[in-house]
Amino acid sequence: MREPIPIVAYDRAWPRMFEAERDGIRAVLGALALRIDHHGSTSVPGLAAKPVIDIQISVRQLHPIEAYEHLLARIGYVHVPHPDDAFCPYFHRPAAWPHTHHVHVVRHGGDEERRTLAFRDYLREHEDERRAYEDLKRGLAGCFGANEPSSQQAYADAKTDFITRITERALAAGYPR
Repeated sequence: MREPIPIVAYDRAWPRMFEAERDGIRAVLGALALRIDHHGSTSVPGLAAKPVIDIQISVRQLHPIEAYEHLLARIGYVHVPHPDDAFCPYFHRPAAWPHTHHVHVVRHGGDEERRTLAFRDYLREHEDERRAYEDLKRGLAGCFGANEPSSQQAYADAKTDFITRITERALAAGYPR
């Protein structure tokens, strides 16, 4: 049976949940992690979201993935091989759905790091776009299954045009801040 993607009201505990996880990640990655940022919808105050903490880890070198994969595995993260591994390897915890945390690893100072933070910062400062994004997510959530990886990817793909448009606007305006 298909479980719809849950979109819940913003939870003020999400930043604290990120901070606790950030500290655990820093403890296992040490100097490999040049930055650890909260991103995604749970990082935007007032924005409804899937109750999954998205974390971006910036590293000097993305490859070989094994340099950080086994360390993240120590704290329960599972690498999900994907074509995006070339620019943004992805991990989640726990291994089975529902996930509580997603980790995206990016190159420090690279385009992917900048784009992700620009989108986050822009939504934090522009309520009209934040509401439009929430409306889009709520409208799409019932169309896709949360417990099916291909459906999760289809949900993410359905948001791409909006995210691309806002990210381009944010970068043109000098974000991230």
